[in-house]
Amino acid sequence: MKVDDYQIKIHDGPARYGMVGGAETPLLLKHEEMEIAEYETLPYSIPRELAEWGVAETLRMASGSDAEYAFIHGSMYRDLRVKCALELEDLDFRRLIVANMDELLQRPRDLVETVTSLREALKPDTLLCSTFSHPAFIPLLAYMGMDIFSDALAEFYGRLNVFLTETHTYPLNEYRLYEMGAEELVEENRRTLNLVIREVRERIKKGTLRNLVEERAASSPVNMSALRILDHEKQDFLQKYTQLY
Repeated sequence: MKVDDYQIKIHDGPARYGMVGGAETPLLLKHEEMEIAEYETLPYSIPRELAEWGVAETLRMASGSDAEYAFIHGSMYRDLRVKCALELEDLDFRRLIVANMDELLQRPRDLVETVTSLREALKPDTLLCSTFSHPAFIPLLAYMGMDIFSDALAEFYGRLNVFLTETHTYPLNEYRLYEMGAEELVEENRRTLNLVIREVRERIKKGTLRNLVEERAASSPVNMSALRILDHEKQDFLQKYTQLY
């Protein structure tokens, strides 16, 4: 596979502002434009033996693939996630998608442990990706070193008649904020995601992403819990790239 080299320009804590293929990161991509290697889909909470089988099958399917992206599987087992990610790197994948993100966003400890473990284990030029992230969590995910986000969430919620803001979701059947068709709503949701990504990039450039992370953490108990776990238990990870003044 041919993958453009990733160049890190600025760190703000573990967050990375960089360039890949002429585009700035963190980056929002259209989901349908992401070429993803075949993989074995498995739930998050399953027996270890089944998760091990899923990792082996995912690696087998990815071997020899010309796709740019591959899924990091391993379900609830972080060591299997790291194993899967490292072996995908050995297969020359440099854009790796964290699987089961919808589940992780409901489990703050698992979210923090999974993302930080992967970021620490992977090469600096390997990009971590999410295909399903609520806008309120994007600053935190970028703060932990995630680089690429897809717009799949915009379409998912748009088809359900749900309007996305930077911090909340509003079912328009219940909250009469706007009247719009599904296609228009999908585009509005994409604009929200795009705004958040742009905001995160500018915050990294100015060294103020942490302030935004704290602001958005107030949007939900899970978001706040994840930030507290990150602060209390992952200081070495956070301090590795934190500037001293």
